Amino acid sequence: MKNYWLMKAEPAEASIDDVLAMPNATVPWTGVRNYQARNFMRDGMQVGDGVLFYHSSCAEPGIVGIARVASGAYTDPTQFDPKSPYFDAASKPEAPRWILVDVRVLHKTCNLTLPELRADPELQDLTVLKKGNRLSITPVEPQHWRTILQRLGQPDLV
Repeated sequence: MKNYWLMKAEPAEASIDDVLAMPNATVPWTGVRNYQARNFMRDGMQVGDGVLFYHSSCAEPGIVGIARVASGAYTDPTQFDPKSPYFDAASKPEAPRWILVDVRVLHKTCNLTLPELRADPELQDLTVLKKGNRLSITPVEPQHWRTILQRLGQPDLV
């Protein structure tokens, strides 16, 4: 069974345009430092799963593209790099704490903004809209995936 995810990226670090300019439009999803989000990547994500690429911490947060999980989970090297903002001194190469997956962008879309998501009655249970949710990776239910792709004019990707 295919799963669906919403993955947040700060455009100042990795915008959808930045990823589209990368080889194969693929980016290693580095820097996740929340155990629940890590567990989603480690235990839940499979190659081919659908991803809603979401810009956060910007003027107009929202879904800006459709992507796919492009690799299985593997060790995030930034945890071992003292020059990285994601360095974790407590993580050791023989027992890494943090992992990542590669994500390949398929399509850039219009920005389906946070207020637009909140205003849609079919999306009221979308995890990213729940009060207090600040996770950078959240699961997306199949019915929410279909609704969002229709709103983005991408029903062929359902």
